[in-house]
Amino acid sequence: MEDMEAKLDHKTVEDYILSMPGAVRDYPFGTDVAVYKAADKMYALIAEGSDPLRLSLKCDPQLSILLREKYETVMAGYHLNKKHWNTIVLTGQVPWDELQDLIRHSYQLVTGHGELPEYVQKRPGHAKK
Repeated sequence: MEDMEAKLDHKTVEDYILSMPGAVRDYPFGTDVAVYKAADKMYALIAEGSDPLRLSLKCDPQLSILLREKYETVMAGYHLNKKHWNTIVLTGQVPWDELQDLIRHSYQLVTGHGELPEYVQKRPGHAKK
């Protein structure tokens, strides 16, 4: 899995974030934070120059709790609404495919298609809305 960890660099993550339809990058808070928006709403932020990379994503509150319990590198959003945002330190602990699901989930939340990632929908006790 060393190869997958090597892919978790700024360019790979940013390219995936910007692959969402209508996604744009902006720097409304200065050059230290890249902000990614869709439909004029933030759905991802990258702390520029962070090593390891720090990525913040909007997230369903229930899923946020599950992720924070599962991964020590997922924490309440840094300088963001802690209920609706997570900051993920990209050390390789969160697999790339799961990170892609979380990026899509964040995008869907701000564009009005707020489905939870499939692996969460399949969990016992999690009712689909």
